[in-house]
Amino acid sequence: MEHEEQKSNLYELIGGAEKLRELVDRFYDLMQLEPEFAGINAMHPQPNDSSRDKLFWFLSGWMGGPNLYIEQFGHPRLRARHLPYPIGVSERDQWLRCMAWAMQDVGISQELQEHLMQSFLQTADWMRNRAG
Repeated sequence: MEHEEQKSNLYELIGGAEKLRELVDRFYDLMQLEPEFAGINAMHPQPNDSSRDKLFWFLSGWMGGPNLYIEQFGHPRLRARHLPYPIGVSERDQWLRCMAWAMQDVGISQELQEHLMQSFLQTADWMRNRAG
């Protein structure tokens, strides 16, 4: 399957809205429960319901499903929206580890996990706004 075709079908491949919501909820649950994610958890408002919704809405459109985030807020402007938060290598790696763990916990196939992690790594690294 071509990369662009696969990208446009990620929403279906992951299992649609229900599975995506399960993934996002597990991601935020792990962020709150596991001490290794304390750094990124501290950056989120508590309770983190709005953050959960925004990530779900964003990933829905990013994966080829409904553009829920864009419908509510316009272009995501990810880097600009994250500039107020100090994001370095540690924060990037915490986010990636938390997402990898969440994907495993909700039963995303290994092949899809690997594909998503490549894309998540590129985006997470681009979000860094401080050295180290």
